[in-house]
Amino acid sequence: MAEKRLIGIGIIGAGFARTTQIPGFLNCREARVVAIASRTRRSAERVASEFNIPVVADNWRKVVEHKDVDLVSIVTPPVTHAEMTFAALDAGKAVLCEKPMAMNAGEADGMRRRTEEGKSFAHIDHELRFLEGRQRMREMIREGEIGPVRHAKYLWRADSRASASFNWNWWSDATQGGGALGAIGSHAVDSFRWLLGAEIEQVFCALQTHVRERADAETGEMRKVTTDDEANMLIRFADNELMKEATGAISLSVVEPGEAAHRAEVFGERGALAVGEKGDLWSAVIGDGKWTLVQEARGRVASGIPKDSGWGRGFTEFAQRIVEALREGRTGVEGAATFADGYRTQLVLDAARRSHEEGCWAEIETTKADT
Repeated sequence: MAEKRLIGIGIIGAGFARTTQIPGFLNCREARVVAIASRTRRSAERVASEFNIPVVADNWRKVVEHKDVDLVSIVTPPVTHAEMTFAALDAGKAVLCEKPMAMNAGEADGMRRRTEEGKSFAHIDHELRFLEGRQRMREMIREGEIGPVRHAKYLWRADSRASASFNWNWWSDATQGGGALGAIGSHAVDSFRWLLGAEIEQVFCALQTHVRERADAETGEMRKVTTDDEANMLIRFADNELMKEATGAISLSVVEPGEAAHRAEVFGERGALAVGEKGDLWSAVIGDGKWTLVQEARGRVASGIPKDSGWGRGFTEFAQRIVEALREGRTGVEGAATFADGYRTQLVLDAARRSHEEGCWAEIETTKADT
């Protein structure tokens, strides 16, 4: 019996792909990274040389069209996601799309409907779902470990954009989909939806830009920053079997010095659960006044990914499941974020921006075609 060929991965983008996705896929015995393209050929060539990727494409369409590519991994600014996704699906390829899924909910809705009509293999890269600690936390919430949910919090604190000396790039540009709300807020919203099985009904959001100008890396000229580097949201969840009149809060900043933090917390009538950056799980009982470690972060981290990276640990597992699903001819990975999930998250991000602009609570609206 002839051995099945390896699953071919095509990469578009050379940033996060280099630090996480490529090492993650190369960790899979039944996969190979076939081709890569980036905004500049120099970047693609550098990454291809580092990881022995055989094909450096002049543009991303050549990655999509390459005969040995089975899955196209889109690791680019959000403004490019829809066009690349449609091209990959038209070429009969599976798709893994970075978050946030799109520039707005209308665009995300079109992407969602295209995948559903064709029953295509298409996922959003919310790799944190595959951290063992987060999965256990989800199970414990559903098993009633902390009782009915009252409140949830999500904290992201870093200084990755704190210095005004950091160059202007797509993260600084609203027309490319940059900013903390989209990049980090999409993870926060997806985490709440997945952990709690609940939709968000209303948001109140305040966005802020603390560093208002940055130097262009190529010209040295100062350019206006049009995106947020801090986002704070209050949330009202829809009632479900786990909660009634529950609330939430999301605090995101990429300009805060000090110890970085990434933590999701859920509070119930009898206790609370929290998960950290790497997937370590904690619990608290009312009256104890302390957090108790339930389990330390577990799971492999692929070679080439920083050992303390929660993203890397999650993607190491996610990549393996993607490859297994494609090898077996399945149209998806159980538990992974679908394009329908990405669309629902985008609705919340759009409402958050409306709330900021109007200075009031915003309802989560669906597009006219939504069903």
